[in-house]
Amino acid sequence: MIELSTYELFVLAAGAMAFGIYLLIKGGDWTVDAAVFVAERTGLSPLFIGATIISFGTSVPELFTSVTANLQGYPGIALGNVLGSNVANILLVLGATAFVFQVTARPKDLIKDLCMMLLATGIMAFGMLTGGFNQILGLVMFAILASFVFYQYKTDSIPLEEDDDDDDTPSITTMKGAIVILLAGLAALGVGSELLVKGAVQTGSAIGVPEAIIGLTVVAFGTSLPELSTCIAAARKQSVGLILGNIIGSNTFNILSIIGLTAVIAPLDVDPVLLGADLWITVGVAVLFTLWMLTVGRLNRTAGIIMMAAYVIFVAAQYLTP
Repeated sequence: MIELSTYELFVLAAGAMAFGIYLLIKGGDWTVDAAVFVAERTGLSPLFIGATIISFGTSVPELFTSVTANLQGYPGIALGNVLGSNVANILLVLGATAFVFQVTARPKDLIKDLCMMLLATGIMAFGMLTGGFNQILGLVMFAILASFVFYQYKTDSIPLEEDDDDDDTPSITTMKGAIVILLAGLAALGVGSELLVKGAVQTGSAIGVPEAIIGLTVVAFGTSLPELSTCIAAARKQSVGLILGNIIGSNTFNILSIIGLTAVIAPLDVDPVLLGADLWITVGVAVLFTLWMLTVGRLNRTAGIIMMAAYVIFVAAQYLTP
């Protein structure tokens, strides 16, 4: 067997990460274009499309990562990935998006999605504080998600927003073409995030930190990049519904589908490392974000800078705190 030097491993990891970022950017563009086209043809709102199709698609990396980690005996990575992704989605992804484009929405359009996100967060906290997630709780969580998606479909009536076409994105003229591009976009997001995460995890493991912290930071950051690239692409097209629907829906999917399905496949234990400040920071970020959007209803550049700074502090604290 050929052994590679540390430098050669670093070069390979860096190349994989760079190609992963490229796939994430292109995948985000394709996914948004196809989703908007589907919304136009079916009469569904961007908020619904973002909260269902895109949210599930961009959560696929988290799903595969958590299931695999749990089956391999690393529950800390599986659960830390979800907590870290939900924090990153709000503070980093929405913060970066607000830095590029002011995110504004009517509170009444978001209330049901935000309430479901809070309910999911509460269920997660309950499971963690009571010792873990068994198969019955996992089934209940996934059933709640399926019921909510069905309810969203039946009650979806928010008018479609206008968006600006981008000359360097694929031209979509038929529903079949939209589906192909949507699947290609989701595939690019999945493969891109996988390449990025693999390289990042190899680097993070070498510094000898607990697996839960790696899941909470390195893995969570990598698996949140699909949401980041999708939201930045949606911001360029000024599709606020897709941005908020993607983030709120993704956080809900992360808990109810990823933790739920992971627990259905194999009971998910809770790493004690995550029962400290990390759990309550995750809950606090979700609550504060909900209260802000239901009262103020907008995120401007200043808010975006504060949110991104808070995320940097959150990650740095994981490595600087004993």
